[in-house]
Amino acid sequence: MDSPQILILCAIGVVFMLVLIFLVNAIKVVPEYYRLVVFRLGRCIGDKGPGLVLLIPFIDRPVRVDLREQVREIPHQVSITKDNAPISIDFLWFYKVLTPTDSVVQVGNFEMAAQGMASTTLRSVIGGIMLDAVLSEREHINNLLRTRLDEVTERWGVKVTNVEIREIVPPREVQDAMNRQLSAERNRRAVVTESTGQREAAINVADGQKQSAILQAEGEKQSNILRAEGDQMAQVLRAEGYSNALSKINSVAKTVDQKALTVQYFETLKTMASGASTKFIFPMEFTSLLGNFIKANKD
Repeated sequence: MDSPQILILCAIGVVFMLVLIFLVNAIKVVPEYYRLVVFRLGRCIGDKGPGLVLLIPFIDRPVRVDLREQVREIPHQVSITKDNAPISIDFLWFYKVLTPTDSVVQVGNFEMAAQGMASTTLRSVIGGIMLDAVLSEREHINNLLRTRLDEVTERWGVKVTNVEIREIVPPREVQDAMNRQLSAERNRRAVVTESTGQREAAINVADGQKQSAILQAEGEKQSNILRAEGDQMAQVLRAEGYSNALSKINSVAKTVDQKALTVQYFETLKTMASGASTKFIFPMEFTSLLGNFIKANKD
């Protein structure tokens, strides 16, 4: 191969490489969650994407911006509460870029600026709250931090979506006092629970005794009623028997003659006179009885 052909092939190769480099720098495929903020000769012409984006090589300079929600950690920061208690807090903050152009043009290093702003905002918020409120009102502090940060980052085209305090470390003496308070509270709950159990047990025993007394009284009442009904029926039966006996005696007495009655009367007097003492018995009916007896013997 002669020299002119070699030069032509080299030229073709150089042109091919230049075209390839041009295409690589000119054609960009931007995913859905990214945007390209394009600077043309130093002037921002806006954001491009998603999809296929054509740039002018060596003239356009793209800056890629992630539109997905991001999370960053703020390490432990020592802050002073309103009652002058030092407390260490770390938290997470979540943000999302809403305006890619502002996030590039309005701030030099967004994440570093936001981290510094979060630290100073945390100290400012904690400085206006008492220690007890810091330990108990975590959600309120989260909302305050999110609102303060969002007010600052809004001009950068960034939305702070959430702030979550991860850990609060109070001073050692405060921790000891909290442990003692927790132990006392647990003891109080145990005593209250025990007394409540004893009271409920006493109430249950009293209710049981009450029910037992009621049932016993009800049983005695029923027993007395049945006993009274039985006595009533027995008396009725005795009265009926006595009445029947009298009726029979009366009917039999009507058939007995006067002589038999007189003899029975004398037998009764004899029985009354039997005994160690001396008795004189003169029945009022003696004369009439004697007359009836003599008359009966004559007959």
